[in-house]
Amino acid sequence: MNGELRHMLRDDDVTHEEQRQILELGMRFRADRLHRRPFEGPQAVAVIFDKPSTRTRSSFSIGVAELGGYPLVIDKSGSQLGRGEPVEDTARVLTRMASAIVWRTFGQERVETMAEYSTVPVVNALTDQFHPCQVLADLLTLAQHRGGVDALPGMSIAYVGDASNNMANSYLLGGATAGMDVRVAGPYGFLPDPQIVAKAEAIASDTGGRILVTTDPREAVSGVDCVFTDTWVSMGEEAEYAIRSKPFWDYQVNDALMTLAKPDALFQHCLPAYRGKEVTASVIDGPRSVVWDEAENRLHAQKALLTWLMGQLRADESLLA
Repeated sequence: MNGELRHMLRDDDVTHEEQRQILELGMRFRADRLHRRPFEGPQAVAVIFDKPSTRTRSSFSIGVAELGGYPLVIDKSGSQLGRGEPVEDTARVLTRMASAIVWRTFGQERVETMAEYSTVPVVNALTDQFHPCQVLADLLTLAQHRGGVDALPGMSIAYVGDASNNMANSYLLGGATAGMDVRVAGPYGFLPDPQIVAKAEAIASDTGGRILVTTDPREAVSGVDCVFTDTWVSMGEEAEYAIRSKPFWDYQVNDALMTLAKPDALFQHCLPAYRGKEVTASVIDGPRSVVWDEAENRLHAQKALLTWLMGQLRADESLLA
């Protein structure tokens, strides 16, 4: 392993061209799930979960196995991390045993510390600040339905709802990296961190993308190619749904809002979804919805990401072909 150690901790950890390479690989895995097996021999990938998961657990576990590796799935309750062991110590141990580390956790600083002390690639499988693997899958879904990866630059997308959460941050950075027209809408008090917006604008200036942050969902959705949303209440806050959801009802993705998008606009949701709340059943179960392709594409996008990271580490460009 004599190449460059790379991590995927946030969406702007890759350039426009690198993101395109990963998405092209993802399209190849969609066509042929066994397109590449970058793991030589019985190598393990540590997949750590501090939060509940369905799609992340399934896609990484199955994906690592299909790549020729062994997924070592570690739950918070079954590791010393859950009992307060320093992240630095966990990193020092796992990097002596695993070929990569995937972590679904809370604060972004946790994956950053893991990466600082790791000698193998670290992948952010979700933090409170970013969800880069989901956005790769979402972009792959657009490529699937809209003519390939080369169709992404210039495409317009809108995210509406809680615009202060990890999905809004990742759409801003990931969409800007792809050269897209990215629009994010949320109520006052639930808008993106200005530093994230500024970084997205800087990226967009290089890639030909555009960034719009607004409190008007109609402005965001007008004429776009795809509408995205997410649950209004984060994990662990479900008991407070009635209170926490109040600011968001004007941002519900319903038939009336979708009519403002392009006639053939798609709808995506990272799931789990709450029908009748952030999205109506008529939209998520309707003909514009591609959420099941989106969920499947977590598998293909994450296999592509791991293949790309291992190719960088080994300086083996054949893995990226």
